[in-house]
Amino acid sequence: MPAFITFGRVLFAVLFIYLGATKLFGMQATADFIATKITIPAALAPYTAQLESATGMTTPQLLAVVGGVFEILAGLMIALNFGARFFSFLLIIYMAGATFYFYDFWNQTPPENGKTLVDALKNLSIIGALFMIAGYGRGSRSAEPAYGDV
Repeated sequence: MPAFITFGRVLFAVLFIYLGATKLFGMQATADFIATKITIPAALAPYTAQLESATGMTTPQLLAVVGGVFEILAGLMIALNFGARFFSFLLIIYMAGATFYFYDFWNQTPPENGKTLVDALKNLSIIGALFMIAGYGRGSRSAEPAYGDV
């Protein structure tokens, strides 16, 4: 049983490693998509302006880099089972925020929101899998069965 869990965790982590890499390799397209969905609040504008001048990148580009690096790092940590619980919780927050901001199917009319709704449900199922990883944790379990006499 632990071999199946390890294998499943590694295969699951490949998703985040791939998504993070595509964000970094297609950074301008990712940044353009982020720019259409997220607006910087006026209270944060001076701070983002400082970051932009320090890095020479726009805020959407910075968010694309941070998101891509985070997804790769979290995917690797889950695959290697090093801080899997911690990174699962971080990814739960990340995926919930991404689902809310990028898949706003409730603002679209019913025939056109089909793909967005499916993408939001996909993210919801990924969040469910992250909860399972967070619940299982790192270590091996005792010899007693987890679900009774199954």
